[in-house]
Amino acid sequence: MGKRAVVVIDMINSYGHPDADLLVPSVTRTVHAMVELIRRAREHPVPVIYVNDNFGEWRSHHGEIVDQALAGAHPELVEPLLPDDASLFVVKARHSVFYETPLPYLLDQLGVDHIVLCGQVTEQCVLYSALDAHIRYLGVTVPEDAVAHIHPDLAEAALTMMRRNMGADIRTADTVEF
Repeated sequence: MGKRAVVVIDMINSYGHPDADLLVPSVTRTVHAMVELIRRAREHPVPVIYVNDNFGEWRSHHGEIVDQALAGAHPELVEPLLPDDASLFVVKARHSVFYETPLPYLLDQLGVDHIVLCGQVTEQCVLYSALDAHIRYLGVTVPEDAVAHIHPDLAEAALTMMRRNMGADIRTADTVEF
């Protein structure tokens, strides 16, 4: 098993976007699995990298993104997942964690060849990030109970695509090995 990193996608979120009402119930069900996955990663120690949308705030940094999320509609979904002092933080502007971000360079510098994706949204950012990892020859694990969705049917299809087309290891968060 190569060196792994946990990538937390878009969980520092104010939930002020149009699909938030559809997303929040799924996030509520998955937060605990994400918290436990991150806790276990930190114990090993495995790098935990938050890759988060900047929500069009081009002058923001991760502290401002955190502050906005905590002031948003669902701080109870953000607080348990806040980055600690050892966490790394990458700002993204589009769906994939790789698209025009320094994440590939960071993973290379850390010697990471396998990423564990958790966060939101399964059928969007998680799917596109898994594909971009696959084409970069990175191993991918997606704990299905630690990713949140807007549309259950599309999330199930996305997980199937990740498994079949990208060779992603789809499993539960408590069985992810570090």
